[in-house]
Amino acid sequence: MRILYHLWMSPQCRKVRVALLEKRLEFDLRAENVWERRDEFLALNPASDIPVLVETDGTALSGSDAICEFLDEVHPEPPLIGHQPIARAEVRRLVHWFDEKFNAEVTENLVGEKMTKRYLGKGGPSSKAVRAGHANIHSHLDYIGYLTERRTWLAGDDFSLADIAAAAHLSSIDYLGDVPWAEHEEAKDWYARIKSRPSFRSILEDNIPGAPPQKHYANLDF
Repeated sequence: MRILYHLWMSPQCRKVRVALLEKRLEFDLRAENVWERRDEFLALNPASDIPVLVETDGTALSGSDAICEFLDEVHPEPPLIGHQPIARAEVRRLVHWFDEKFNAEVTENLVGEKMTKRYLGKGGPSSKAVRAGHANIHSHLDYIGYLTERRTWLAGDDFSLADIAAAAHLSSIDYLGDVPWAEHEEAKDWYARIKSRPSFRSILEDNIPGAPPQKHYANLDF
C-alpha cells in the first residue's frame, strides 16, 4: 500500500491527496510532525518536509510537484497536467502561482499564522500578517473569477492540477472560515464544482481535534 506522509492543513499535501484520488490510487495517510525530525522520516526525505509519498515498492518521492508529475506520467488517466505542451505549460504556471504567490501572500498569513504557529508553539498570530492575508485574498479570487469566466476550468477546458492546487489552498483557508465567498461569486461557483468531486470528499471530512472546521466547510451549497 502506498503511504502519504502529510500534515492535515498543508495545501501541498492536500494537492497530492486529491491527485491520488483523481487517479483512483489507494493509499494510507500518515501525519508526520516534521519538526520532530525522526530518523526514519529523514531516511525517506533528508529535507524533513512534506509531502512524501512512499510507493508500493518502497520508492520514496518528496515534494508535491515531483509527486504529481510522477503520478501523471506513471498513471496517465485521467491526465492532470494537460495533453499538449502549451496546455501543460499553463497548468504548471497556475500551479506555481498558487503554491508560491498565493501561498506567500495568503496561505502563510492566514493558515500559517492561525494554525501552524499554534502547533509549533510559536505564540499567537500576528494581526498584521492576518490583515495582509485578508486583503491579499481578494485579488486572487478575482483572478479565479477572471479565468473561469473565459474557461471551463482554471487552465482550460479540462479539470487539471491547476484546479487542484488552487482548491487545496482555498480549502485550508476555508476550514478557518477566512474565504470571502459572498464577494466573489465566480470563484465560489468554481469552488462549488470542486467540492462536488468525489476526490475532494476526504478533504471536506477533515476535522482536526481541538480545531474543528467552520460549519459551512463541508456543505456543498455553502
